[in-house]
Amino acid sequence: MNMKNKKNVARLLFLFCTPKLAERATKLYAADSIPLHYRMSASGTASSEMRDILGFENNEKAALLSVLPRDAAKEMLTRLRRGLKIGSTNSGIAFTVPITGLSKLVLRMMESADTPTETNDKRRNSRMDSTKYSMIAAIVNQGYSENVMEAARAAGAAGGTVIHSSSVGNHALAGAWGFAVEEAREIVMIVADNESKLPIMQAISDACGIKSEAKGVVISLPIEDVIGLSE
Repeated sequence: MNMKNKKNVARLLFLFCTPKLAERATKLYAADSIPLHYRMSASGTASSEMRDILGFENNEKAALLSVLPRDAAKEMLTRLRRGLKIGSTNSGIAFTVPITGLSKLVLRMMESADTPTETNDKRRNSRMDSTKYSMIAAIVNQGYSENVMEAARAAGAAGGTVIHSSSVGNHALAGAWGFAVEEAREIVMIVADNESKLPIMQAISDACGIKSEAKGVVISLPIEDVIGLSE
């Protein structure tokens, strides 16, 4: 369903944080009766020096993905910042990405959710004006996430999050186009400002693109609101 004419369009809310905070966030989501959210195991890519700077004890992370109405997503970012201290030492990062289409059933589920919202002034003060950020996602064969981050760091990226997944595409069709993709895949997700986005994507493509052994595909999505980055 196209939602361009919907006033309260949906957002994907991403939360990358420590497993302990993920447990608290899951309870917060459940208390607010958020209809759709998913949790995945992940790992960070920061070096030991960067982990010391950020305050992370190790590279273990959890990734939470939720679908929310726009206003509810903004409110949840505020609650994650205030209640879970997302953005403080040894915590994580959360951000929203616009959705341009959604099934009718999911849309009805979201519209039925009773999530309180703040006034515009309060909400504006509780978040970053972060249209200058994008999420870069590099999907590569298993074992190449560090290669991705080496290329990305050389182009200015600070760190990222790795999610392990499996390829379920048409491998025969891919082979017809001249490349083979392994079943086990890794998704490296990097948040970058828009000035750095293209150089980072180009560096990843040069090192781990579809013609390399990594068989990488690189995409980017615009970030609307974010907490957990330096303001």
